[in-house]
Amino acid sequence: MNNKEHFKFSTGVVAYPVLFVLIIWIVFWAEVRFGLNFSKYGVYPQSLKGLRGVVLSPFIHGDIQHIYHNTIPLFVLSTALFYFYRPIAWKVLFFGILLSGFLTWCIGRPSYHIGVSGLIYVLVSFTFFKGVFAKHYRLIALSLLVVFLYGSMIWYAIPIEKGISWEGHLSGLITGLLFALFFRKEIAKPKKYAWEHEDYNENNDPFLKHFDDDGNFIEQLEPEENQESQSVSYTFKENKKE
Repeated sequence: MNNKEHFKFSTGVVAYPVLFVLIIWIVFWAEVRFGLNFSKYGVYPQSLKGLRGVVLSPFIHGDIQHIYHNTIPLFVLSTALFYFYRPIAWKVLFFGILLSGFLTWCIGRPSYHIGVSGLIYVLVSFTFFKGVFAKHYRLIALSLLVVFLYGSMIWYAIPIEKGISWEGHLSGLITGLLFALFFRKEIAKPKKYAWEHEDYNENNDPFLKHFDDDGNFIEQLEPEENQESQSVSYTFKENKKE
């Protein structure tokens, strides 16, 4: 794919993440405003009814602290996704929600699992491994930035704290790694120089032709055979009127 399709800013790079965050906050506002409780629509493992949470749980949060801690990383990571991986951004988001939610349904404890943190872990894992596989300097830099900002999140993918869905976080990490492998071909390719191509022939390299067999630089090349040399002559007149 063309690198310009990846590293290209557009309105959607910011608009889509803002819209996603806004929907989450509207759902939370509706719960608080009307005294509702949407937790029962979360993922409930090994329950047929709990499968609806695979789609609905990312939009449901328990309290203001829960939604606040998820909002900022969701916005930052989804914005990076739409900028650096624009051609596959919607696939990663949509299938990331489904697959991470389903894995949570498979391995989770018998409790309601809610929140968008599973998707956040998908984005963290995908962005990191994708940059490593791509070997593109921009994407590697992005991977290092993600590790610096959110590397400590890895500890919440194991059962070290009560009340946190570590199963959802672990499912997100696994899903992100799988996507990085699956979409491996759909990445921005690092720029290749002329000598890196398979059909490169050093005898036809215009730069190397300026060096002789001893490695000495030749400033003025002799015209090749079968090529007509062109000359231009100038006439100097001291008096412009002539």
